[in-house]
Amino acid sequence: MASTTALPPTVGFDLDMTLIDSRPGIRACYRALSERTGTPIDADLAVTRLGPPLADELSNWFPAERIDEVADLYRAMYPAYAIAATPALPGAREAMAAVREAGGRAVVVTAKHEPNAKLHLAHLGIEPDAVIGDLWAEQKALALREHGASVYVGDHVGDVRGALAADALAVAVATGPCDPAELREAGADVVLTDLTEFPGWLSDHVNGRDDGGRPGYFPAARA
Repeated sequence: MASTTALPPTVGFDLDMTLIDSRPGIRACYRALSERTGTPIDADLAVTRLGPPLADELSNWFPAERIDEVADLYRAMYPAYAIAATPALPGAREAMAAVREAGGRAVVVTAKHEPNAKLHLAHLGIEPDAVIGDLWAEQKALALREHGASVYVGDHVGDVRGALAADALAVAVATGPCDPAELREAGADVVLTDLTEFPGWLSDHVNGRDDGGRPGYFPAARA
């Protein structure tokens, strides 16, 4: 079972659909990419399955030999189409502030291309202590361990796997493509409705008052 000791905590956060609603920007970028390459892309479908690496999505629309080339093009186009169009999710800034108020550090660990992840956070005025990009699922454990994170917050089953691989507490938010049942099944220790519930949960956690019975909490039993 993941450790529940976090005094002071270092908390890792995923980016897409955890801290930011990246759907509008990514949709716009995919539409522009489709126009630029002449390849049909269902951008509305693509944004329903955010989380895995860019190459995974591109493989649905482009042959394998073009993936690297098109991924580079997408990343180069991304700042012009996606940054301004992307808002913070409710509670994102407050969640980061709660970590600081608890005496901890907040790090962002994401599968997104790191320079673009940093552009999102700078545009929104969200200032984590570190940003580590280009890591997915279990790969995220590398950065979480390096930064000593005892908690990792994400919206995808891949984020849960990353937390567990790092022996961090897996806190999931049901703001992305995975519903609470999927997140529990993947092994999440706690599932919150969204980040607005995170400050209260963190306060309980660092003071040893974790309460799975509170509204919005879906505790997952771990063997």
